[in-house]
Amino acid sequence: MAGGNAIRGTRVGAGPIGEVERGESAPRRRIPFWCANGHETRVVLASEAEVPEFWDCPRCGLPAGQDEAAPPPAPRIEPYKTHLAYVRERRTDADGDALLQEALDRLRVRRGG
Repeated sequence: MAGGNAIRGTRVGAGPIGEVERGESAPRRRIPFWCANGHETRVVLASEAEVPEFWDCPRCGLPAGQDEAAPPPAPRIEPYKTHLAYVRERRTDADGDALLQEALDRLRVRRGG
């Protein structure tokens, strides 16, 4: 025996589905994009919308373009640099040795040695 709820399976505010209540849908077009892994993504855009040059592939996250034969290359990911790596980019080993010697001399003067 069914329960006493006559509107079972519907939600509050649900009504007839159609363009009569919502208005007409904007004209749309499907734009294909391809990534370097060969994945195709079809994006639905309004007809008057500007088409972006790149779109992120939902499968692998690589950038995708509209040219299937020449998709955009994967971005180059630089490895994490430590603080020491940045310092070595700015200073030579000779500069580092001179700074170390200055710091040691000041420390010795402060300690009285």
